[in-house]
Amino acid sequence: MTEVLNQLFIGGAWVDAADGATMPVDDPATGEVLCHVADAGPKDARLAEEAAVQAQAEWARTAPRARSEILRRAHELILERTDELAHLMTSEMGKPLAEARGEVAYAAEFFRWFSEEAVRIDGGYGTLPDGRNRMLLSRRPVGPCLLITPWNFPLAMGTRKIGPAIAAGCTMILKPAPQTPLSSLALAGILKEAGLPDGVLNIVTTSRAGEVCEPLLRGGRIRKLSFTGSTGVGRILLAQCADTVVRTSMELGGNAPFIVFDDADLDVAVDGAMVAKMRNMGEACTAANRFFVHRSVAEEFGRRLAERMGALVVGPGTREGVDVGPLIDRTGRGKVEELVADAVERGARVLVGGRTPEGPGCFYPPTVLTDVSPESRLMDTEIFGPVAAILTFDDEDEVLRRANDTPWGLVGYVFTQGLDRGLRVSEGLEVGMVGLNTGLVSNPAAPFGGVKQSGLGREGGRVGIDEFLEYQYVAVPVR
Repeated sequence: MTEVLNQLFIGGAWVDAADGATMPVDDPATGEVLCHVADAGPKDARLAEEAAVQAQAEWARTAPRARSEILRRAHELILERTDELAHLMTSEMGKPLAEARGEVAYAAEFFRWFSEEAVRIDGGYGTLPDGRNRMLLSRRPVGPCLLITPWNFPLAMGTRKIGPAIAAGCTMILKPAPQTPLSSLALAGILKEAGLPDGVLNIVTTSRAGEVCEPLLRGGRIRKLSFTGSTGVGRILLAQCADTVVRTSMELGGNAPFIVFDDADLDVAVDGAMVAKMRNMGEACTAANRFFVHRSVAEEFGRRLAERMGALVVGPGTREGVDVGPLIDRTGRGKVEELVADAVERGARVLVGGRTPEGPGCFYPPTVLTDVSPESRLMDTEIFGPVAAILTFDDEDEVLRRANDTPWGLVGYVFTQGLDRGLRVSEGLEVGMVGLNTGLVSNPAAPFGGVKQSGLGREGGRVGIDEFLEYQYVAVPVR
């Protein structure tokens, strides 16, 4: 691994935590400590807030084209450093290098997308219906933002939030997950090199999230929170935002149904299942969680999926030929172990996998379960691991009811060769996104987000920048 940045990034400078605290960053493939990074406390959060607040007015006045060019340069720099960033990401998060390189490209594309959106922020002008006033509409940045990102896509989740904030003219504080701070720190270095002014982006790495974030949200100077993480933490943050009515974007948990009808092309369905389940080792909010397969094709689908899952190579992400890296940590692996054990106790059959390997690291094998009881805990829990749980169904109305029987509504997957059925079921799913005969929905040009307890607002697409902009209406009398 190349030399890494390990300090806080505040006001354009690299600094240690005020109290000198540091925290370890572990390699999930070995359990060994990669390095130590600064562990920010409340004083550091105040300094970052002050830097963002002081930079806001001038940054908001910056020409949209200037903001666009910074994002475009950063996009190019990220791509130039693909291998370096991929190795860094694999070291701290575990995903195989091929997937890490894919995430680097995905992350860079958010900067290119929002570099183009930065110059398309428009308003409006017209006469009001009563004829007495003209209406002048303009859009302006919401103000200093707090961005909180998860560990599973440490680079892309940063660019998906930072990109529209920069394009809109907002300053920000980024708090990355403590398990994966190195990718975010590397990104800060790239943006500084690309010409981002001091104070526009500030990064506080910390193991003391509550001490750092709550005062920022309750203090009144942060005007926007963008959070990606669990629904439980999201509820806590929403409560903290209430006192000062902080604007929020919440991309929360998922419990994605994967529906295979009797007329589905099983080759396409299995290919889709491999993507929807095994992208990022299943550690994704978009991961297929509940596999509802029509009774007439369930046995064949399960056999084919188990064959494909069993052929995957498990090992350190840096090793050539590895398909599946370690889970993020022992806590994450322990959760997967418990969910599988509970399902088996309730009658599920293990077609492949299901046993934790011996040795170092946080590995868990790709696993397929069939005859899963609807009462199993993994039916109403985000698995966040390489486990496919198969249940059967008999008709369309039944599977829609069961698929929607959850407080979450992020994404769903539907496989059928019938266009009418595909559209009908897609429209009937209570989710923000649907993959129809595909296992991949994420794209910087598409709006990402869910309904119900899966979140508020959208990221990416034409609407992604809207989360960082406010409308102002000026009434001008007609004389």
